[in-house]
Amino acid sequence: MSDHDDPGIEVWIGLDVGKHDHHATLIDTAGGQLADRAVKNRQDDLEALLDTAQGVGRAALVIDQPGSIGSLAVQAARARDMPVAYVPGLVMRRAAELYPGESKTDRRDSMVLADTARLHAARLHWLPEDDEVLQALQLLCGMDDDFAHDVTRVSNRLRDLLLQAHPPLESVLGKRLEHPAVLQLLTRYPTATTLRKAGKSRILQTLKHHAPRMAERLRDDIWAALEQQTIVVPAERTIGSIVAGQAKNLQTLRRDRAALEEQIGELFASHPLAPVLESLPGIGTRTGARILSEIGDPTRFATAGHLAAYAGLAPVTRQSGSSIRGQSRSRRGNHRLKNALWLSAFCSLHHPPSRAYYDRKRAEGKRHNAAIMCLARRRCDLLHKMLRTQTLYRFEGAGSAGPLTQTT
Repeated sequence: MSDHDDPGIEVWIGLDVGKHDHHATLIDTAGGQLADRAVKNRQDDLEALLDTAQGVGRAALVIDQPGSIGSLAVQAARARDMPVAYVPGLVMRRAAELYPGESKTDRRDSMVLADTARLHAARLHWLPEDDEVLQALQLLCGMDDDFAHDVTRVSNRLRDLLLQAHPPLESVLGKRLEHPAVLQLLTRYPTATTLRKAGKSRILQTLKHHAPRMAERLRDDIWAALEQQTIVVPAERTIGSIVAGQAKNLQTLRRDRAALEEQIGELFASHPLAPVLESLPGIGTRTGARILSEIGDPTRFATAGHLAAYAGLAPVTRQSGSSIRGQSRSRRGNHRLKNALWLSAFCSLHHPPSRAYYDRKRAEGKRHNAAIMCLARRRCDLLHKMLRTQTLYRFEGAGSAGPLTQTT
């Protein structure tokens, strides 16, 4: 169901979800309360609630968390062909300010959900029909985010430990922690003392296995760093044992993330819209999978402006008399989609039309990030048309019409 359809709902079910218990409020089209009760996060109790609502008329479920703890409720509604709408937490909090009272209870939240949906049905975010590939991509992309955060955390911890023990060594190895040769070296020789004992030949032999071309240069840089500091800090052996363990942990995380990326790639390639996304410069497997999983069904966005607003790319106009006039970046929207579109725009700078548009915005006085955001917004228009028509992008060369064009 798109955001501009008339759902024709007779009963609104506001469901404030919880880990074990939800709270539901049922209201009719006039705002009259039909039911108000706690609901267990169990199939039988959820089905009883939905049966009660459908006994009155056509019902819609309105929920504040469609995933995780709210998944069972969503699937129970899907089994009955019941439309499901999602009201983000920030929107609900602002809507709650329009109702009397300052309390924060599950009962009040479920009432606000139902009544907000009743009053603004055309503006709700209606969840698209289930797509197994999209749901699997959402899960895998979420796992990839977790891996990325873990990699960053462990890398920062390693750099901190190296800086604590030997600053010159950290300046050489810290910026190269993404390289397998450096991690392998740290698992074997995690301190300056063990590196000195190993000697140049063993360091070179260890590095050559994973970095044959840069091994000698890196060995020389490491040895030069060791000569800059002869002081041994207290607890160096303890620091070394932690460094070795964290280096092994980082190796495992990178292997697991690489395997996950392969799984994401296979799943992404099975979706019919994958070739469309990958045809646009700057979109690879990981970025394309994220964009696809967050957009879902592109037909639910009536215009490119709707998609841009959903992603938080549309500028916000600020005007109040003559004192405040201008536009600013939106702080709302789907931040995961926004980040993916921004990243894809940044990666497209090698593409002549994208680079020309970016350079034009820079010439207008915009900073780098703002120029990339403008490019992402421009590409959003193109991406919306491509996805809606399932058309591939093709660059016609310097004589093509416009900075970004799309052809069949």
